[in-house]
Amino acid sequence: MKPKPKYVELSLTPADNRRLASLCGSHDEHLKQIEEYLGVEIASRGNLFRVSGGAEESHAALQLLKDLYEVTEGKGELTLAGVHAALQQLALRAPDTDSDRESTLRTPKRIVRGRGPRQRQYIRNILTHDINFGIGPAGTGKTYLAVACAVEALESNRVERILLVRPVVEAGERLGFLPGAIEQKIDPYLRPLYDALNEMLGFEKVARLLEKSVIELAPLAYMRGRTLNESFIILDEAQNTTAEQMKMFLTRIGFGTTAVITGDITQIDLRRTQLSGLKQAIEILRGVDGITFTHFTPQDVVRHALVQKIVEAYESHDKDAEGQPPAK
Repeated sequence: MKPKPKYVELSLTPADNRRLASLCGSHDEHLKQIEEYLGVEIASRGNLFRVSGGAEESHAALQLLKDLYEVTEGKGELTLAGVHAALQQLALRAPDTDSDRESTLRTPKRIVRGRGPRQRQYIRNILTHDINFGIGPAGTGKTYLAVACAVEALESNRVERILLVRPVVEAGERLGFLPGAIEQKIDPYLRPLYDALNEMLGFEKVARLLEKSVIELAPLAYMRGRTLNESFIILDEAQNTTAEQMKMFLTRIGFGTTAVITGDITQIDLRRTQLSGLKQAIEILRGVDGITFTHFTPQDVVRHALVQKIVEAYESHDKDAEGQPPAK
């Protein structure tokens, strides 16, 4: 019995030297990026590509090469950032699995899918639990996916309204020092949530829902005394909540309500004497039935390739600083 080959091959057609050069990149930098990310080896000769490595990873690499080659059609040119973005979207699994369907969100303007195992698990957690924490660096989709889950819940009539909540502190400056009414003060800080809503519902529908208070924007301090039923609540930038605020928020949850708390514990803007409510909640609530925690890493970043490197560099610096003795 002949042993199975340890590589898979792909012939890209039509063979076009310009497109093949764009696919491979200068000095094969695009192929090297794919190799490093997927843990495979790629050899190319003309339009013939041979990929060596694990079966699942190798077939994923072949599919990616096909997809990227299509991008080069016409005058399309590949960049390292484009290859990185494609890698982030690549799922190392057979398409249309049960896991894939369970983590697909359908909104009026677009279909949103989890990119990678952590995002898919995050979506499944939100769909099946009442209180969910998404913790990790910028660019990992914590807030965007939470908004997508909220929109789908509203459109399918599982909830009656969406509440977008943030603590009103940013980089140590309190919003009371800014001119304007509270809505005008908090509006710029909720812009990422606005952008996600507009992508999924459209500008006009978002405006109508805001006018009818079906979508509500609220500073965290305004949540005290309320009990919220049949709602989808997103607490964004939760690392800037105090311990008291976090407890207050979590006890506002009513019947039929889903809450998602997102934050990055490496970007806390509170005074040094204040304990972050998010950090405390992670310690106190871990293991409580009905509450989920999804921890994202720099490898889950889905923005520009440099964002992942920046996050990793800061993490490395923080770890080195923690290991140093205090200055005399």
